[in-house]
Amino acid sequence: MTTTASPIKKEQSTIPTAENKTGIENHKKTAKHLEEAAKHHHDAAKHHEDGNHAKASESAIKAHGHSCCANDLQKEDAKGHALSK
Repeated sequence: MTTTASPIKKEQSTIPTAENKTGIENHKKTAKHLEEAAKHHHDAAKHHEDGNHAKASESAIKAHGHSCCANDLQKEDAKGHALSK
């Protein structure tokens, strides 16, 4: 019986490069914007329940703004991943 050696994958360095640091920061910023969007959506729902539709609208617009910012950051991150392949 013969055994074949399996290829050993080389571990990647754990020290972030400048490019990785940018990606890490983009992920953190994206997460923060998504958290803020969720908070404003919850606020909008509460304002609607309370019958304060003007405040609900204001919260919904804030949520949309944060969602747009997160989307822009996600697009930049996707470009970075596509270029690194």
